[in-house]
Amino acid sequence: MNESVLALNRQASHSYEFLERFEAGVVLTGTEVKSAREGLINLRDAYATVRSGEVWLLNCHISPFSHGNFANHEPMRPRKLLLRRDEIRKLIGRTTERGLTLVPVRMYLKKGRIKCEIALARGKKTYDKRESERRKTIEKEARQAVRERSR
Repeated sequence: MNESVLALNRQASHSYEFLERFEAGVVLTGTEVKSAREGLINLRDAYATVRSGEVWLLNCHISPFSHGNFANHEPMRPRKLLLRRDEIRKLIGRTTERGLTLVPVRMYLKKGRIKCEIALARGKKTYDKRESERRKTIEKEARQAVRERSR
């Protein structure tokens, strides 16, 4: 596909177990689009929430545009996410369950539009994090062993 990643939330995959992913459009102002295309986005502490039938992206930092004037945007303002009605209804039902949250995974360009991939996620416990690290290490060592044998 014709996609280029603008920002990744690598911390999210360490802290959360993703159950389901959704692609959402993002409502941005002109200077936000210009900053986003330069990759000046931080998703580290960002999360999404459903309020009165709309999905909002909160704590996402998009740096002010370097050549912006008085019309420059506020970096931490809430941004509306565009999803279909049935997806929003599904999210309302699932986020009311205990321990589930909406986490932005990445922001990317798709056909000239800025999209945000959000995931319905459950927080990992410390032992889950250790287990996933152990699994990653085992898989990495297995790949290296296969690579060594093929030489």
